[in-house]
Amino acid sequence: MEKFNKKEPATLESVWAGFRETDRLFKESKKAMKKSSEKFDRELKKSHERFEKEMKESREDFNRRMKKLEETMGAWSNNSGLIAEEYFFNSFEKGKKNFFGEKFDEIKKNMKGAETDDEFDIVMLNGKSIGLVEVKYKAHENDLPQIVNKANAFRINFPKFKKHKLFLGLATMAFYPKLKQECINQGIAVIKQAGDTVVIYDEHLKAY
Repeated sequence: MEKFNKKEPATLESVWAGFRETDRLFKESKKAMKKSSEKFDRELKKSHERFEKEMKESREDFNRRMKKLEETMGAWSNNSGLIAEEYFFNSFEKGKKNFFGEKFDEIKKNMKGAETDDEFDIVMLNGKSIGLVEVKYKAHENDLPQIVNKANAFRINFPKFKKHKLFLGLATMAFYPKLKQECINQGIAVIKQAGDTVVIYDEHLKAY
């Protein structure tokens, strides 16, 4: 007669032992995962701190470089502006008798206002007329409203000249077509460098 191998039925104790083993493994796994997670968090925090430090150092270095560049560019711009002022002033001083179609008796540089903070680059005077010249190393049409405003500012600061005719001019080392046309439209003299001489185009002038 054939015999069948029968598996012994699990006892209550063996069942509980299985539960305890499972619980132990679960706790160990949970502990290992927690330890791994904490280690990962620490590494992530360190990585983040290193990144923040490097970014801060990079920003500070960039800001230092930009500040140095701005100082250099500002100094270069100021020097260029001073060179342009000196160049045009010397040219006007030599040929001022024919400027603006007038004979001027006096020429002044960098006159400062008494009532406002305005400064007037080049001012030419006679008994009936005033020539105001704004000097820019590199001018733009956006500068023109400021130049026009100089007429009113001059009269405010120097009321004794209120009855004088006032003419405006823009002197720059180079003109581009749109800037020249805008000056013509607004009655402002076009004054530019051409080689070793100064070219003045003032046929379109108007008195302000």
